[in-house]
Amino acid sequence: MRPALSFARGLWYYVGAFFMSRIAATLIVLGLYALHQDVWFWNDATPLVFGVLPIGLFYHVAYAIVTSVVMAVLVKTCWPSHLDPETEASVRELARTEQVVGAARERVERSAGAKPPGS
Repeated sequence: MRPALSFARGLWYYVGAFFMSRIAATLIVLGLYALHQDVWFWNDATPLVFGVLPIGLFYHVAYAIVTSVVMAVLVKTCWPSHLDPETEASVRELARTEQVVGAARERVERSAGAKPPGS
């Protein structure tokens, strides 16, 4: 793994764990809910952002991006681990199942090349 990628992942988990306690997560979600009610851009379409995009539409694009990032951080840091099927035990069980299936597949392939009994 490249050092920059490793550092970014470590920083992601550190920042998420630090800022995403239940209280902080609740306050951030409530803040995003309050910001979604953008009454300040309802009656005015000016100024135009980039010369073509009304300010209200630009606000909602920016809001959607910020909300997506916050939801990604919430899922990464606040997701209950008991609901996640990718636990260590299930990974070990999956590996065992794959070994059994692989062995059975090898037996079938070997027997396909053998002569049938009684011929």
